[in-house]
Amino acid sequence: MGKYFDELSRAMKMLGEKEDTYFIGQSVACEGTSIFGTLKNVPMEKRLELPIFEETQAGMSLGMCLNNTKVISIFPRMDFLICATSQIVNHLNRLKEYSGGEYIPSIIIRTAIGADKPLDPQAQHKNSYVEAFRLMCDNIEIIELHEPEDIFPAYEKAYSRTDGKSTILVEFGNFLGEK
Repeated sequence: MGKYFDELSRAMKMLGEKEDTYFIGQSVACEGTSIFGTLKNVPMEKRLELPIFEETQAGMSLGMCLNNTKVISIFPRMDFLICATSQIVNHLNRLKEYSGGEYIPSIIIRTAIGADKPLDPQAQHKNSYVEAFRLMCDNIEIIELHEPEDIFPAYEKAYSRTDGKSTILVEFGNFLGEK
């Protein structure tokens, strides 16, 4: 692994040291994807491994953030983040609006465009839906993490937001071994 992986690990360590953070999703407490390795410095008691039920995960994340928890909701592949689209677009993105500003959720969604090297996982694991989410979400910022030096500041920004927005951070699996 290279600097890209190291910067993801550094960002997760920083978030894991915050008192109000909690990590949920797949490969959070059990090995399965490269995401697991980037969480090595996050205490296990701050992690909740979930089955593959993306819409429920997004709903749980929203509920937890309303209880003043800064949730890092991890969806290892952007292809499966689309299974949570209803919760993200109709609830997370709109809650501030339809609650009259009473609820202002701020969740960090971590996802990745899957690597196609050294093994190609085929079409269902390596697509980008960044532009589609940008078109659907005006209260969620989508940040693509193209360079290692983009990673830590983007996660710091996502954690420290005061503008009432959530953040989707999009990583690139191929960069773990290339950058």
